[in-house]
Amino acid sequence: MIQEIAPKHYDNAYHPRPPREQDHMLFYDGGRILVKKEDGIRYPTFAESGAGESIYLFTIDEEGFYLGDRPLAEGLLEKGYAFENISILRRGGAKYLRFAGVTGWQLYNWYESRKFCGRCSAPMVQDEKERMMRCPECGLMEFPKICPAVIIGVTDGSRILMSKYAGREYKAYALLAGFAEIGEPIEDTVRREVMEEVGLQVKNITYYKSQPWSFSDTLLLGFFCELDGEDKIRLDEKELALAEWVERKDITVEPDDLSLTNEMMLAFKNGDRV
Repeated sequence: MIQEIAPKHYDNAYHPRPPREQDHMLFYDGGRILVKKEDGIRYPTFAESGAGESIYLFTIDEEGFYLGDRPLAEGLLEKGYAFENISILRRGGAKYLRFAGVTGWQLYNWYESRKFCGRCSAPMVQDEKERMMRCPECGLMEFPKICPAVIIGVTDGSRILMSKYAGREYKAYALLAGFAEIGEPIEDTVRREVMEEVGLQVKNITYYKSQPWSFSDTLLLGFFCELDGEDKIRLDEKELALAEWVERKDITVEPDDLSLTNEMMLAFKNGDRV
């Protein structure tokens, strides 16, 4: 999965320090990230971008990553860098750099949406001790946005329920998924999402693994569960274009190094989850 970058170590503790010349600068423009396509992807260094305002994000091993001020990116466009759709991070290149780019994008989006207090509208300021935006007028504290969601492998013997999303660019097979609601235990999220999307009852809900998914500000929690009762699918066509039972031997997905969904489908296909 995209966060599995060992032997490199991701350190997300908030201990800001001034950037060094070799540290990475991450520049974003909406849904685009500034990269140079050079043996995969490369980000500009602090030395390349020149002195300017930056925000400390995190460290991977000894390499620092900083959020750059957008106007500084203009000069880098003349040095072979270009803004590319954030989806470029789904593809090739050093895995730790792809992970850094999408994690930085999640923080960029959060900083962009927390410039003013949502309670009194005063300008927010960065806290000095932790990653938090604070209102100096009313004291409101805002922490990075993380949305818990579930990925669900519904099984029935040698079959697993596979689906395709409705109205999205992503057209390949996926598993059922959905966000947790306020006041809802995560196991109830699994039951509710399966019932809402395909009209089925499930039992024996078992936790598999989690994954941070910065493409959507999400912390994904993977679960397998078993069909409980009839197997007739009643499709929610607003959410799904397709849902069908697929035999283990007929699963056609190929391995990738990106998503929890892909790993779960392959775990079932290979008999690691029965």
